[in-house]
Amino acid sequence: MESFARLTSVLRRLPGIGRRSAERIATKLVRDSEGVLADLLRALEEVRRNLCCCVRCGSITSVKENPCSLCTSAERDGKTLCVVEDPNDIQIIERSGGFRGRYHALMGKLSPMRGEGLEDLRLGSLLKRIENEKFEEVILAFSTDVEGDATASYIVEALKDRRIKVTRLAFGLPVGSGLIYADPETVAKAIKGRQDA
Repeated sequence: MESFARLTSVLRRLPGIGRRSAERIATKLVRDSEGVLADLLRALEEVRRNLCCCVRCGSITSVKENPCSLCTSAERDGKTLCVVEDPNDIQIIERSGGFRGRYHALMGKLSPMRGEGLEDLRLGSLLKRIENEKFEEVILAFSTDVEGDATASYIVEALKDRRIKVTRLAFGLPVGSGLIYADPETVAKAIKGRQDA
C-alpha cells in the first residue's frame, strides 16, 4: 500500500485536489491500469518531452518554440505588459480577444498562509523585463482577493519611481474570484475598463 499512499500524496499536490479526491483518482488508476493509467502515463511523458514554460513570459509553449509566439510575434503591442498570476490566466485573456500586448506570469502570488513569498515569484525577472523592454504600461491582472491585492500593491510600490503607467483590471471580475472563473467577454470588458493602480 506504500505505492498507493505515494500516488495519493502526489495527486494531493495538484491544485484543487484534496485527500478524498486524490484517493478516488488513485483508486480509478489502479482499477484501470490498462486504460486510464496507461493513457495518463503516455500523456505525461509526452508533456515532459514536448512542453515547457516560456523563458520570457512563463506561458506554456513547445520546447522547440521557446520563447513562445506571444513573446516573439511582431504583431503584438510591445509597449503594454499584462502581469498575471499563472500561465492559465494568459490563456484565459487570449481567449477573450481583448488584449494584444505581452505577458508575464508570476507563477503565483504573495501568500504567507501558503508559504509563498517574494522569492517564490518571478518578480525579479518582471522588473528586469520592464527595464529592458521599455514598456509604457503594466496591467496587473490578479485575483481580487487579499493575496492578489498584496501582490499588486508590492508591484505598484516597486514601480512607483519609474515612468510607467500601472493599471489594474476594472469591472467585470467579481471580488474574491479569479480569471479562471470568468467568461471571455467578462475578461475582455475588464481589460478595456482597467484603471490606474
